[in-house]
Amino acid sequence: MKFTKMHGIGNDYVYVDCTREEIPDPAGVSRFVSDRHKGIGSDGLILIKKSSVADFKMEMYNADGSQGKMCGNGIRCVAKYVYDNGLTDKREITVETLSGIKTLALTVEEGSVTRVRVNMGEPILKPADIPVKGEGDRLVNAPIEVEGQTYFITCVSMGNPHAVLFMEDVEHLDIEEKGPLFECHDRFPDRVNTEFVQILDRRHLRMRVWERGSGETMACGTGACAVLVAAVLNGYAERRATVHLLGGDLEIFWDQADNCVYMTGPAATVFTGEIDL
Repeated sequence: MKFTKMHGIGNDYVYVDCTREEIPDPAGVSRFVSDRHKGIGSDGLILIKKSSVADFKMEMYNADGSQGKMCGNGIRCVAKYVYDNGLTDKREITVETLSGIKTLALTVEEGSVTRVRVNMGEPILKPADIPVKGEGDRLVNAPIEVEGQTYFITCVSMGNPHAVLFMEDVEHLDIEEKGPLFECHDRFPDRVNTEFVQILDRRHLRMRVWERGSGETMACGTGACAVLVAAVLNGYAERRATVHLLGGDLEIFWDQADNCVYMTGPAATVFTGEIDL
C-alpha cells in the first residue's frame, strides 16, 4: 500500500489515494498503521476517493478502527494532498464526508498548499441529533455525574459529538484518567469527544482533547469548532477566536449571517512510503 503521512497541527493520519488503489478492510488497516510502535504511527487512516457529488470524498477511520464522520484537521490535509499531487488545480474544492459536503479554500505558496479554510457547516445543538441524552433544545452548562463528581458540559456536534468542559487549568489535567470516563459515559450513545477548555480571554481559548477511539491527540479540528460554539453560548468568547491546541493554533469563526463555523489552519506532509499489509 502506498501512503502519505500528513498532519494538521500535530493531528496525524495516514492518507491513501483510493482514486488509484483499493484498500480491503480499512478498519483493520487503520488499527495496523496507527500503531506507533509496530505500524506507521498515526491517529488513524484517511482514504481519498472519487465522489459523484463533490470533487473528492474523504473516508476517515480512528486508531481503533471505528469510522468517524468528519475530521477537521484531516480534511485540510486532504485538500493539500489532492492539490500538491496534481489531482486538482482548483483553489476551492468540495469534499464529501459522512457529515455532508464541505467547501475548502486553499492558500497556495510556491506551488504547495500551506493553509486551508474549511466551511464546517452549522453546529448541531439538539441533544438527540448530537447524540446525547438530555432534555430541552440544547445542553448548555448542563450537569453530568462522573464517578460521583458533578461536572458541567456544553454539547455540540460538528459532524462528530463533542462535550465541552470549561475549567481554570488544563495543563495539569489528568486527561488519561478523565477522558475515558466521559468518552464511554452512558449519556453518550455513540461515545463522545471531550474538550477540556481554559478561557484565556474572549479571543483566545486553550484546549486539550480526548478523542473517542484515539485518546488524547495533539489537535482536533471539529473539537476546536465545538469549543468556540460552546464558549459563545456560555458568554465566554467572541464569535471569532484563536483556539490553542497542543499541536498549534486554529482560527475559528462562527458566522452569525449563515450560522456556519469556519476553521482555518495549516496542513503539512511528513513523508511518503509503501507498507506491506
